[in-house]
Amino acid sequence: MAKQIHWFPGHMNKALIEVENKIKLVDVVIELLDARAPFSSINENLEKIIKNKKTLIVLTKDDLADPKQTKVWIEQLKSQYSQIITLNLKNSGSENILTKAVIALGKDKWEKQRAKGMKPQPIRAMILGVPNVGKSSLINRMAKRKAAGVQNKPGFTRGEQWIKVSQDFLLMDTPGILPMNYEDQQKATKLALIGSIREDILPNEILVDYLLNFLKDKYPNALKERFDISEIKDKENVLHQIANKRKLVDATGQDDLLRAEVLLLKEFKDGLLGKITLEHYES
Repeated sequence: MAKQIHWFPGHMNKALIEVENKIKLVDVVIELLDARAPFSSINENLEKIIKNKKTLIVLTKDDLADPKQTKVWIEQLKSQYSQIITLNLKNSGSENILTKAVIALGKDKWEKQRAKGMKPQPIRAMILGVPNVGKSSLINRMAKRKAAGVQNKPGFTRGEQWIKVSQDFLLMDTPGILPMNYEDQQKATKLALIGSIREDILPNEILVDYLLNFLKDKYPNALKERFDISEIKDKENVLHQIANKRKLVDATGQDDLLRAEVLLLKEFKDGLLGKITLEHYES
């Protein structure tokens, strides 16, 4: 039986309580899911809190994901959430797409206020997601300034803050929040591969094993262009080829397989092995 993976730092527990306390203040919830692992990106703890709110699902990093699988996931998620969009956070204009979607979900608030003779107030949205899913990058685009810190590692954003996007739209940022534990080690492994769980939680050996088995099954040519590996055999064979290709040697002059592991995982996370989705929807 796979052991449970625990990773729930104190600031995440505090953030979860804050979300529960402040959810009543918002009109719309924006939940970011990584397009490479949409199912594993869903935090069940947060889902219970936001279930009665209009929710916009944003599949981020779609430039790194398999476009065919992204289309499949959009169709599947449509039945569960108010609205689904995909975003490449590197593209200018992504903030406009999101703003339009949020206003479309929240505009009934304005209609109710006008009906009461009130001046329409800004739509308040809360942005949620697991760590390193692109929240800070998106917020900075929307605020057109460095409103949130950005680092390519989990657990960087800490406190909640309101950010004025426009006269019509206020956004509450929150830290990335993971479930308290993962009974399913595969979920934890996929989140570690995309950078949502700290690298020291799961050994690189486990991540490389999973990644190579997955690539062999779903993307057998993924290592061809990058490392000139035409066939994914056993892990050791692949790592030796990567070490040779990149001239990675240890102090004794032998192939440095540990550095080859680190390199392989980084190049996957950075999208250098091609457009790969770790979760293929199975009906």
